[in-house]
Amino acid sequence: MTEARLKAQIIVQSAIRRASMRGIAATVARRGDPDAGAVYVKVNRGPDVGCTVLAPTRDYEREVTFWRRATGDDPVPEAEADALIERERRIDPDLWVLEIEDREGWHPFGGDAE
Repeated sequence: MTEARLKAQIIVQSAIRRASMRGIAATVARRGDPDAGAVYVKVNRGPDVGCTVLAPTRDYEREVTFWRRATGDDPVPEAEADALIERERRIDPDLWVLEIEDREGWHPFGGDAE
């Protein structure tokens, strides 16, 4: 059985609402295809800490989606995070980018990223 998939625009709107409810700034840095675009999350922890980019990944055995740190285990400078997103955008022009600004590194997709 295949997992039902939400439209990208709905996922982004929901994430912004969850951030807003916590008083955390969340903005759409790039709009992609409203139905099928992938959603990347740039978590900006400030200039003294850096950014983490989260990318969705499928586990086909368990039929679930989880989030991985596309920038590695440690935060990177914002320019490095932006460069990674730009490379991904060239591959997938339907890509959405949601930017979260939170010094603690909170993101609306639960738990720690893998």
